[in-house]
Amino acid sequence: MKSERYNKGWEKLKEVDGNAGEKVIDALKDIAPEFADLLIEFPFGDIYTRDKLDLKSREIATIAALTVMGNAAPQLKVHIHAGLNVGCSKEEIIEVIMQMAVYGGFPCALNGLFAAKEVFSNGN
Repeated sequence: MKSERYNKGWEKLKEVDGNAGEKVIDALKDIAPEFADLLIEFPFGDIYTRDKLDLKSREIATIAALTVMGNAAPQLKVHIHAGLNVGCSKEEIIEVIMQMAVYGGFPCALNGLFAAKEVFSNGN
């Protein structure tokens, strides 16, 4: 039996990421199921469910952060998909990634744009 925190997080994960988020959780089940639970409970059960920002704003912030990290392409792709899922336009996502050239440098922005191109070309 999972906790209320887990259940709330699972519902929010599905709302934000759809199948993409579920695939990440499924991929962890055979190596680190406890980590998968934490991933559901903390970011999605505790943070994404807060009412101070809407989901679109949260995804814009997440896309920006993952872009400037420069080493999180798989997670960036999941969150670009999530951004589209919660109402971001392709143009808004591109603009956010381009702005990150100012803060993370051109290599980060280029990598982010290539990640977006891949997500967009996969039917989004």
